[in-house]
Amino acid sequence: MHRRFQDKIVVVFGAGSSGPGWGNGKAAAALYAREGAHVYAIDIAADAARETAAAIASEGNACTPLTADVTHGDQIAEVVRQVLAQHDRIDVLHNNVGITAMGDPVEASEESWHRVLDTNLTGVFLTCKHVLPSMMEHGGGSIVNISSLASIQVNQYPYTSYYAAKGGLNQMTRSLAVHYAPHGIRVNAVLPGVIDTPLIYQQIAGQFQDVEAMRAKRNAASPMQRMGTAWDVAKAALFLASDDAAYITGVCLPVDGGKACWGR
Repeated sequence: MHRRFQDKIVVVFGAGSSGPGWGNGKAAAALYAREGAHVYAIDIAADAARETAAAIASEGNACTPLTADVTHGDQIAEVVRQVLAQHDRIDVLHNNVGITAMGDPVEASEESWHRVLDTNLTGVFLTCKHVLPSMMEHGGGSIVNISSLASIQVNQYPYTSYYAAKGGLNQMTRSLAVHYAPHGIRVNAVLPGVIDTPLIYQQIAGQFQDVEAMRAKRNAASPMQRMGTAWDVAKAALFLASDDAAYITGVCLPVDGGKACWGR
């Protein structure tokens, strides 16, 4: 059976899940591995990275867990050094790290603003900074950034910093795509809409009366009348990273059940 990432080296930042179940990064790491890649599952939480690696290993696939905080360039540089020391190249960089913090400019603290932008936007700048030289040296590669539908559509949540960070990530994706296209490097983004992942129960649920109210509201927010799953996001990311998308770069692809078109 043809496997799209056979013998490829894939680095997934934010590969751990923030709670029980499958987050976007964990699902993506598993799918890359199922498609034949050696995956490096990197997360700020060592236990979460190891859990993802164990899930992948249980299926007979290859994954190495590593730990790094994407807001610290020295930690990213060390992770990249370790990967290159073992394999001499990185074929796919998958940027999944992201956080939300509620608050408009009046309510939110300066610390909160900087933390969200540093994690969601500067973190991608830093991973690209340390991975792109190797991709250029080896004549190409693919980068997938996990953005958000909030980058193009304002919803009910008062998280100004998150809107700004994800909007910036879209434009960074486009600029990198154009600048590095002559080097054989493609850069695309996935924009998840209402997705049912462990993260929402930690960072979104507080905006609702209870968890069931959150689920009902988020299901109703999609024309399909249901939330998507981490696997929906992961499958889109794998397509964009694969040779099936060899002439696609600079795309910001909504995975949202049609929500971006709905106008609600």
